[in-house]
Amino acid sequence: MTVSTDTQFTHLAWQREEKELAGVKYKMASDPTGKVARMFGVYLEDAGLALRGAYLIAPDGKLMTTLVTFLNVGRNVDELLRMLKANLYLSKKTAEGCPSKWKDEGDATLTPSKDMVGRVHEALRR
Repeated sequence: MTVSTDTQFTHLAWQREEKELAGVKYKMASDPTGKVARMFGVYLEDAGLALRGAYLIAPDGKLMTTLVTFLNVGRNVDELLRMLKANLYLSKKTAEGCPSKWKDEGDATLTPSKDMVGRVHEALRR
């Protein structure tokens, strides 16, 4: 699901006209008053706009990932999917950590410890 400060009519126009959104099947909610954007701390009062935020929220309501960018920086769905996979993986492997280049189960993970501080590069090469 997406939420933006655009109106429902703007969403409809984007879906009809923007070829990048042609296959969108998820719901697009409208937040024209900025209430939801304020709740997430991304509303710019002076501009009347919201920063671009992406949030991965677990079914139990726990916030797992937050990614906020400025207005002119697009989001990367591949990175969001990587973070989703990492969060799902780590929900089962709670003693491990997924480094930034981790993409899928079977990729190298880390076991956080005091001995790893400053030695992540070496730990990933083992």
